[in-house]
Amino acid sequence: MNDTDKNLLKEISDSDIKQADAYNIRKNGKGVSRKTNPYINIVPKEDNQGIDVYVTENTLLSIIHIPVLLTESGLKDVVYNDFHIGKNSNVIILAGCGVHNDKHKDTEHDGIHRFFLEENAKVKYMEKHYGEGDGSGKNILNPVTEIFMKPGSNMTMDTTQIKGVDDTLRETKAIMDENTTLVINEKILTNGEQHAKTIFHVELNGENASTHVTSRSVATESSYQEFVSDITGNSSCYAHVECDAILKENGHVKSIPEIYAKNPNANLIHEAAIGKIQGEQLMKLMSLGLNEKEAEDVIIKGFLK
Repeated sequence: MNDTDKNLLKEISDSDIKQADAYNIRKNGKGVSRKTNPYINIVPKEDNQGIDVYVTENTLLSIIHIPVLLTESGLKDVVYNDFHIGKNSNVIILAGCGVHNDKHKDTEHDGIHRFFLEENAKVKYMEKHYGEGDGSGKNILNPVTEIFMKPGSNMTMDTTQIKGVDDTLRETKAIMDENTTLVINEKILTNGEQHAKTIFHVELNGENASTHVTSRSVATESSYQEFVSDITGNSSCYAHVECDAILKENGHVKSIPEIYAKNPNANLIHEAAIGKIQGEQLMKLMSLGLNEKEAEDVIIKGFLK
């Protein structure tokens, strides 16, 4: 790996990939390095681009890395990754895509990830997207996540779009059985003419299923963001969706909530708050010696933390 690759890995990962229990590194449309163990197997697909990750029953406290790097301008990379999480397992999956584009052609990565959680399985999934480069070509990232949860399973999904992504369509779908819990935390920062759209489809089918979706975003300059939530409660269940956004300069944010209760015991809540940084917050920080821009940066950093 060259210095560009190493820098991209550093941006999208908070830990050393070599310390992971298993990993698969993909660069410019091809797998370049892989590590497995007796409890976690990673198998390339025979009929498509991508991998199947198999976690055996009762596997505890294991870390799996699956980063994607794109340094070839003009490449459109599509990958299909399936995660099969065995009964009673507890794993952390670290994913993400880093793009370095120094040329005039658009570079795009479309990652379709499917998670199959068996009974009482637990997954923490962390995904970071990052773009860089001095070229005029766009960095485009379109992640799709599909989650299928069997009784008693639990999943936390943290997604972060750091910077440098010109266009993104992020779609998450979940089908939840009884006594399942799904927590989704999304953070997005856009600037310039960047566009970001997020769509959540969640079906709470089983008794006592619950989900909490939180989106925190900052739209600066002339960027545009759109948040769409589609939550359906088919049982005695609970859902809470929050969309909070900060606007700067000429940023635009649209929030489109849809909650559909098909059971009298479905408790579904949606909250949205969009606006500029409040003057009181700015004044408090500026009284400590910060100028206005520095104060705004501190507030934004804390908001997206």
